[in-house]
Amino acid sequence: MRSIGTTDLSVFPISLGTNVFGWTADKETSFAILDAYVEGGGNFLDTADVYPYWATGESTSEMIIGEWLAARRNRDSIVLATKVGMLEGVAGLAPATIKTAVEDSLRRLRTDYIDLYWAHVDDHDTPLVESLAAFDALVREGKVRHVGASNYSAPRLAEALKLSDAEGLARYVALQQPYNLVERGYEGELREVVAREGLSSVPYFGLARGFLTGKYAPGVDVDSPRAGKAAEYLETAHGPRTVAALNSLAQERGVAPASVALAWVAAQPTVTAPIASARDLEQLRPLMEAAALTLSEEELAVLDEASQV
Repeated sequence: MRSIGTTDLSVFPISLGTNVFGWTADKETSFAILDAYVEGGGNFLDTADVYPYWATGESTSEMIIGEWLAARRNRDSIVLATKVGMLEGVAGLAPATIKTAVEDSLRRLRTDYIDLYWAHVDDHDTPLVESLAAFDALVREGKVRHVGASNYSAPRLAEALKLSDAEGLARYVALQQPYNLVERGYEGELREVVAREGLSSVPYFGLARGFLTGKYAPGVDVDSPRAGKAAEYLETAHGPRTVAALNSLAQERGVAPASVALAWVAAQPTVTAPIASARDLEQLRPLMEAAALTLSEEELAVLDEASQV
């Protein structure tokens, strides 16, 4: 288990992404994935009120998780994270919006508290201090234990933390941003802010939309709703080179390429637990393998070199 920032949240090294629940994974399959994840030692669920609204017109992921928590009666052993800011009708981070959205999420999740509540995206139309005050009120009320920032730039994250300190408001404890072997933009000013301020990174797109699972190659058709975006990495100079190194290491270690890719992210400075989703039990297996996989310094260096742009 790993800690998120300086909080008391202790989490599994891989966070289970649930944006596929109700979309490419029906309720029965979602329950099976959740059961297997927990049986394997997992405890960190990542969802959002907008998952997968684009496909179902509802906050289906939260609803399915809520049903599962109620059925399994295991809420206290789960670190539950959800987000506000992108759902139609409750978009943005105005105080009234946050207040409405959290009540809706609590109802769907069938719980009276959220362990980690993310600002899903920065809202430049609402003063930061107003959003932070609204989050602080939720923490004081006990509806939210901690808050995090998703998709914030380095300057805005630094500004938010400075405001929280100055005003005595709840502080963001973690950052969620894209980060993987072929998208390494996090390794700069943003990571410096996270490290300096004692936050944790909980990155998404750890498998680059599936590209780093090893199934993508020139001329190969992949059955995935993300195949188009993932295949774009093949057109870069470092994409095929990275996959070749990944596949070679995976073969040497006797694990799936996805396990190696996630283990690389998990080994990076400031990272607590990369997020990865699975639409069936077969896709979950390499995620669980990644949690137990420690790459050597030599293996990390090989992947570092292969993935340089």
